[in-house]
Amino acid sequence: MSSKILTIGYARATQDGVLSALIDAGVEVLADIRALPLSRRPGFSKTSLAEAIEQAGMQYRHFRHLGTPKEGRDAARRGDRGTLKRIYEGQLELPEALAQMAELQALAQAKRTCLLCYCEETADCHRALLIDAAFADWTCLDLHPHKGLS
Repeated sequence: MSSKILTIGYARATQDGVLSALIDAGVEVLADIRALPLSRRPGFSKTSLAEAIEQAGMQYRHFRHLGTPKEGRDAARRGDRGTLKRIYEGQLELPEALAQMAELQALAQAKRTCLLCYCEETADCHRALLIDAAFADWTCLDLHPHKGLS
């Protein structure tokens, strides 16, 4: 059986746009893979996002140890993919990250799961590095938030 992992970034999205894309794709679990689940974008901090996801009939899970350390986030903002890769590969070697990666793999095997982070494009994000490390033989589908009227 071919397994599928989905991803979504919310950089220029509204919460409603992300929710609509997740619902349309039949997502059962939103896996938040941000180290710090905080956001200046309304609706994307952990509490409000989790409430909205659960009200929409999905499950919200935060995988903090699969997030990028500050130095990696800074590298990503600079477009320094090499530094991001080096830092994130180190993060994935930590026991806590290995445990959460195994937990995420099992969850994604059982339920249609979507990885969430800020970056709009998966290729520019640690989502791509996590997919390479944990879901290399899976089909990856990038979701794009629906554009609202705002």
